[in-house]
Amino acid sequence: MSVERHIAGMLQQIARQQDIVEIAPQGSTRKAAALAHVAEQFGYTYGMAYRTGFKNSLVQVRMYRNPRPDARVREAATIAAHPQAGNGGSVPGLERGSLKPLPEAVAAVAVLKDLITFDVMALYVADRSQKAKVYLACAVLTVLLLVDRSPVEAVASGGAVALLCTVAFKVGAIRRGKIAQRLTDAGFLAVRDEQGGQRFLPPGQQLPARTDPFAA
Repeated sequence: MSVERHIAGMLQQIARQQDIVEIAPQGSTRKAAALAHVAEQFGYTYGMAYRTGFKNSLVQVRMYRNPRPDARVREAATIAAHPQAGNGGSVPGLERGSLKPLPEAVAAVAVLKDLITFDVMALYVADRSQKAKVYLACAVLTVLLLVDRSPVEAVASGGAVALLCTVAFKVGAIRRGKIAQRLTDAGFLAVRDEQGGQRFLPPGQQLPARTDPFAA
């Protein structure tokens, strides 16, 4: 799907003043963040992101309509400045015909990219039970390898897989920790959702699952 079709599809939802806008699944957090930035200029705010598609290869972002007066003012200004957005005209914050942010939008898109990346990485951040399942699978693999390999080879192979999993867990945790620090430095507040997962919200905003996610 072309960039224009992605933008047009999103703006059609916005034109209907839907409370929730689903951005078409993207192949990278960078592209998803660029589209989320456009939605923000039309009075929406970031809600959540998650993996979808074949082998969770795509990023899905959900935006929520922001009822605050400043969001409505921003929406009106954007409509006036970009009347042909979605019809081949200019789009707020992006170079025409692409998802590359303009210089003045680079910082805002980077923050959205961090928010999206932090959320989608939750799928790969293992808790104790998940780690236990992974290491149990490694132990089962070792036992299966004992059927047609020597004990030394079986243990070495199972141990290598376990080591790779351990490194992956550690790298993921370190990367997510760095993103969390950047979001904290940007003024976002860490909260816990209903499943106990960590999320980041700007001051004064609640989780979108609440009745009013924008209540003070």
